[in-house]
Amino acid sequence: MTDAEKSPANRTPGRRIIIAIDGPAGAGKSTVARCLARRFGLLNLETGAMYRAFALKALRLGIALDATAPLEQLAAETTLRLEAGEQENRVLLDGEDVTGLIRNPQVTDAASRVSALPSIRTWMVRQQQELGAQGGVVMEGRDIGTVVFPEAEVKIFLDAAPEVRGMRRFEQMGPEATAQPEEVIRDLRARDERDRNRAESPLKPAPDAVLLDSTHLTLDEVVQKAEAIVASRIGELTAG
Repeated sequence: MTDAEKSPANRTPGRRIIIAIDGPAGAGKSTVARCLARRFGLLNLETGAMYRAFALKALRLGIALDATAPLEQLAAETTLRLEAGEQENRVLLDGEDVTGLIRNPQVTDAASRVSALPSIRTWMVRQQQELGAQGGVVMEGRDIGTVVFPEAEVKIFLDAAPEVRGMRRFEQMGPEATAQPEEVIRDLRARDERDRNRAESPLKPAPDAVLLDSTHLTLDEVVQKAEAIVASRIGELTAG
């Protein structure tokens, strides 16, 4: 038996556990999800990477990011796959590894725009549900606990002040950054506005999600609190 199979997260009755982490851009979802996956022996599925890969394909083909019909046709011709890697998922777009191509600001912004289209979200949600159907996963995004897996055993809504999230994004860009911190924060606020007010699956905490504000916390403190939330829930499930 592998360490993952021995994990208490995989000893719950029936389907293996699902941990849903939602929150706005720059809140630290990807980092926390990776840490939780390692700690509890689960597969980390970064759904935002799927939207970015699809947006990359639309950009390559010059398809307008608000053109519903062409994007729906593109989705019908697109295959997305995530494969577990040591540090992050490998993202395969029609068989091509695009992991290193989907992190730039242009693709990130495009992903936010295409994700606002109801038909594209519906298509993507189906794929995400298939990926996590057997459980044993940490899945992070913006509507995991509300739409993709409302039955998830653990739901965390990770948030932070926009200024803090914007500075984190700016620092992640490194010395090659072409934007100023003020621009990054402004763009992030605009994305927040789109995500929170879209008609389909708006960004909001699930009613039973645990809210975790990382504004005044270090990364280690956020991870510790998230691990405690998961461990407590697993204990409840085991006791029940």
